[in-house]
Amino acid sequence: MIIWLNGTFGAGKTTTAGELTTRIRDSRVLDTERIGEMLGHVLGAPEGDFQDLPPWRGLVVETARQVLDHVGGTLVVTQTVLVEPYWQEIRAGLAKAGVPVHHFLLHTDPDTLVHRIASDTAPESAAGRQWRLDHLPHYQQALPWLYREAEVIDTTELTPDLVAEVVASRVWPHGDGLYR
Repeated sequence: MIIWLNGTFGAGKTTTAGELTTRIRDSRVLDTERIGEMLGHVLGAPEGDFQDLPPWRGLVVETARQVLDHVGGTLVVTQTVLVEPYWQEIRAGLAKAGVPVHHFLLHTDPDTLVHRIASDTAPESAAGRQWRLDHLPHYQQALPWLYREAEVIDTTELTPDLVAEVVASRVWPHGDGLYR
């Protein structure tokens, strides 16, 4: 199965994914941005976002399917998808491949989100700070369909370990022995 963590940049997807993989047996993170990087290497940098490249969406589905066929378990995907037709294409492809998807939107109030982005001092984050802030309007525009398509978790007052507990409890409400 896949646990897909969606949400804008700075909502806590990556940190939550790390927490989830410490709790869920046979789980691993699938960073679909790497697929975009590979396509950029092969096809050249896209004019917009790598998600605009149709091969990215197909390769996300095929990569997930093949990884799960090979090792089983749970893939935790941390990928912001703000274009509804792109999400529909990925979701339909995974459904056709027989891969169950639990789609979560990690949502934070705008003030907290801006504070998180501005206070992220990790060297790899500093270069993307303005890019992350510039994409907040795109996230706001996508919220209506995201609220329809995903289970929403308000992360404003939650630590990543608590967000991971909420996600895990919604996927396995009875525990089912899937925790490490």
